[in-house]
Amino acid sequence: MRIKIRPASRATFLILMLWSLTCPAQESHIGKLAGNAKRGKATYQRYCIFCHGPEGDGRGENARYLDPKPRDFTKAVFKCRSTPSGTLPLDSDLYDTISRGIHASGMPSWKPLLRQERADLVAYLKTFSPAFQEEKPGTPIPIPPAPPPSPESAKRGAELFQSMNCWQCHGKDGKGNGPAAASLTDSKGYAITPFDFTSGTHFKCGDSEQDMFRDLVTGLDATPMPSFADAMNQDQKWDVVHYIRSLSASKTHSGGKDDSKGQ
Repeated sequence: MRIKIRPASRATFLILMLWSLTCPAQESHIGKLAGNAKRGKATYQRYCIFCHGPEGDGRGENARYLDPKPRDFTKAVFKCRSTPSGTLPLDSDLYDTISRGIHASGMPSWKPLLRQERADLVAYLKTFSPAFQEEKPGTPIPIPPAPPPSPESAKRGAELFQSMNCWQCHGKDGKGNGPAAASLTDSKGYAITPFDFTSGTHFKCGDSEQDMFRDLVTGLDATPMPSFADAMNQDQKWDVVHYIRSLSASKTHSGGKDDSKGQ
């Protein structure tokens, strides 16, 4: 299949091509798996190019139809990470995202691919940005054991949800309809909808309480969702997690439809 390159993107394409010819071969390491970028390129061109584009800039032929927009790998900025805000993700973070997919987006789970194929994809995705050659990933943020949920913890979390101004985006009841919601954009200027926590138990970067705690600490880079690493102590973060979980659990118990979007 012949790939058509738009005139506006020819310069970027040529720069990336020259860089790829001069940079060392990229690899990935996930546990005992070692990913190879050359093998990953073939998998990318078969499954990923239509959304993320031949240049990895999120401008594939299907991108115009997607909301939210596909990730721009040339920026090396990722929502789902175990590392601090503003740092590169681990290879395992990218692998987990490929495997899990991104809920309420056009990014599906690619678990049907072999584990080796997914590791190879991670290696190839890293070739789109020189940042992976120039920098090291951030140090993973430790996640402490979760205390058992309780009505008292959820109540404290509800109060923090209001006092920390989470409601400005996510709404007073966590439905993603806060007063700032209509004006929010991502790092590329595309409109972005805050997550509706009442829509079900699936979240962008994983569904466990540990995943939710991690998102509060790391933030979701390239979105308006900041890191709350220094804004709350450990117990307060767990209280917010328990409150958010109580919102999603109420929708599940009511048999509601899960059709949310958002950051």
